[in-house]
Amino acid sequence: MSLPSPTLPPPATRDLAIRLSQISVQFDGQAVLRGVDLEVARGEFIAIIGPSGGGKSTLLRVIAGLQKAQGSVSVSGQPAMVFQDYRLLPWRTVEQNIRLPIELTGRGKVSTYLGMRPYLHLYPHQLSGGMKARVAIARALAQDAEVLLMDEPFAALDALVRERFNLELKELHKKSGKTILFVTHSIREAVYLADRVVVLKNGVIETILDTRDEGRITAFTDGVEAELRARLGVADSTHVEPPPAPLRPPWELFGVLGLAGLFLLSWALLAARIPLFFPSPLAVWQAALHNAPQLAQSALATLEVAALGVLCSLLIGTPIGYLMGRLRTMERLLSPFIVALQAIPTVIVAPLLVIWFGFSLEAKLITTTLISIFPVMVSTMVGVREVDRIYREVFQTIGAGPWGILTKLELPGALPVLLGGLRLTVSLALIGAVVADFTFQGEGLGAFANTERLSFRYANAFAAVGVNVVLGIALYGLVTLLEYWVLRYRRR
Repeated sequence: MSLPSPTLPPPATRDLAIRLSQISVQFDGQAVLRGVDLEVARGEFIAIIGPSGGGKSTLLRVIAGLQKAQGSVSVSGQPAMVFQDYRLLPWRTVEQNIRLPIELTGRGKVSTYLGMRPYLHLYPHQLSGGMKARVAIARALAQDAEVLLMDEPFAALDALVRERFNLELKELHKKSGKTILFVTHSIREAVYLADRVVVLKNGVIETILDTRDEGRITAFTDGVEAELRARLGVADSTHVEPPPAPLRPPWELFGVLGLAGLFLLSWALLAARIPLFFPSPLAVWQAALHNAPQLAQSALATLEVAALGVLCSLLIGTPIGYLMGRLRTMERLLSPFIVALQAIPTVIVAPLLVIWFGFSLEAKLITTTLISIFPVMVSTMVGVREVDRIYREVFQTIGAGPWGILTKLELPGALPVLLGGLRLTVSLALIGAVVADFTFQGEGLGAFANTERLSFRYANAFAAVGVNVVLGIALYGLVTLLEYWVLRYRRR
């Protein structure tokens, strides 16, 4: 049986923070909200309850501006929102997450850390559920918005921690005077916290109950529940247990050493069959020692060209990949040309570059960049697209501009994919530098190996190839270390 809605003062006499008129939302032809009317006074605490799928979260998203709807929505300023899954940025510390609205808009202030001061240096994956809830609420409060929307923020917490949060939230509302809309499935929670409880069912407000004088005096009940609570003690929502350090199985190292030994053995057996054209590992090692000064000089020249090629690939490929990731039209426009460019063999392009640029550093850089730029563009495009939509909604509710979204969300969010692409880029740039040496008579390892090959000194040529392999492994390892350091606080 539906209860009558309480009698409210006429709208003209009330100072409203939120006014909704005939709000309707449909998903795939299915009505989620149907003609919802709601007025919320400034400083009022409204709880919204109802069965799952009744439209509670959708109603909050409409108020936050995240969901388009038919009807009229009037809100006093941009509301702050606490999402059910908290949506803390994994690459930012507790303090950085809380201060995010201030960094993005230049407004607001950190009014409270909600007991998280000792943990400001931690990252989200190091926090318990209760600590994540505290950070999410503190971040929303840092917006200094008049309206605070909370979508089941305590749903994943255990009962004791949840009741503690109820006490703190009620006290926070009393001190701040903010207008709060709080979605919950708990009738007890709704009655205790709210001034009014909205019952939303099948997309329609069934009734609105005034609970100002009807709720429990305390979040804690009496009788058997009180006795059990006394024995369990007060819940601690800021308890942190460091995760165990991952252990690598010992067979991994032995496997790598075993494969290396098998490779050297196969090499030695093959060299024994054709010693004239295929020097043994020992002969190559001796040649490397004998030509160490010249090999070192050639390696530096190759490394210089490769590094400049990587830099050019990043400077050119990253903006192009970003535009392709953000604009589907740009991807459709540029993709055929990029694929066609990659399909042209470098050995055909290189002689033309000699005609146009001569035996210059520019020609080498163009060759190296053409070989290594493709992974940069693709990884940037994929990385930007893989930034979760849920994080974009956080920035939208904060009111972030394009530059803030780029620097605080898209680039940090795409960084794992970008670094993965960089591993391939440095290897291809090294190949490009060697190809440039062959073509443009450089001073690098490619030119050294080609000269020794023409002189039938195959051990020296193999030594140059070996040094190039070592350079490739070193560069790959350097990028891997960079990736580990940058992403060390993100959950893998």
